[in-house]
Amino acid sequence: MLVNGDTAEQPGLIKDTSTQGFRQDVIAESMKQPVLVDFWAPWCGPCKQLTPVIEKVVKAARGKVRLVKMNIDEFPEIPGQLGIQSIPAVIAFKQGQPIDGFMGAQPESQVKAFIEKLVGTMGPGATEELIAAAKAATEAGDAAGASELYAHVLELEPDNVAAIAGLAKLHLDMGDLEGATGILGMVPEAKAADPAVVAVRAAIELAQQAAALGDTSELEAKVAADPKDHQSRFDLALALNANDRREEAVDHLIAIIKADRAWNDDGARKQLLQFFEAWGPMDEHSMAGRRKLSTLLFS
Repeated sequence: MLVNGDTAEQPGLIKDTSTQGFRQDVIAESMKQPVLVDFWAPWCGPCKQLTPVIEKVVKAARGKVRLVKMNIDEFPEIPGQLGIQSIPAVIAFKQGQPIDGFMGAQPESQVKAFIEKLVGTMGPGATEELIAAAKAATEAGDAAGASELYAHVLELEPDNVAAIAGLAKLHLDMGDLEGATGILGMVPEAKAADPAVVAVRAAIELAQQAAALGDTSELEAKVAADPKDHQSRFDLALALNANDRREEAVDHLIAIIKADRAWNDDGARKQLLQFFEAWGPMDEHSMAGRRKLSTLLFS
């Protein structure tokens, strides 16, 4: 599968250099466009983490910047002259002079931002285009196509949280709670607080709660018979949300808050906030619900 970001690598875009080749590969080339020099060594663990990331971003820049790699064990003279004391170290050269740099392994987003400081906005990368295509397929009702696109992203970047969250949400929307939960378990602990992950986790929790409630008709009958039956109204809100009747779900929780804010340790308001978290901040029902809640609490 090809996307706009997949282009044939240009000759000399990424290369290794030596002490003898440094003047041509870096100094001379940097008179034409910026050149990044990646100082590394075979024993350096963080170097192995950075190399595929920086190579990927350089390729995505489509020739606006070049990458030259120098093994400091084999060629210590140049890094010694530049004062390189720890690796990985990346130095950007322009017009024959070092102008910027960073040390240590960095995530793709930061490497991209560093390069964009040198060459301007690069536009979306290959994985970003795949994710955008997957979202479009989801909106068009093509779950199989979206799933394939997300899976392709995860082949390229196994810890891409946007793809993990998107794939988990697809399974959740198809009623596969177990599958959605399993996929969400792929999220690295360090990225557990990502908004996309938080939203899907909240949606899974809501679906798990609603699964035990059954049909809404019995709950609706209970609420009609006793409007003060807050537990039945609360359960009805969960069941309505599971059936994508969001406006009604909001209204039932608002009714509980209005009648008895302290009920179940402020449970109705807390549940409403979980709805907003699962739906996302820009969802029309989240925004309408927040307005209703704000009016009730602060009027």
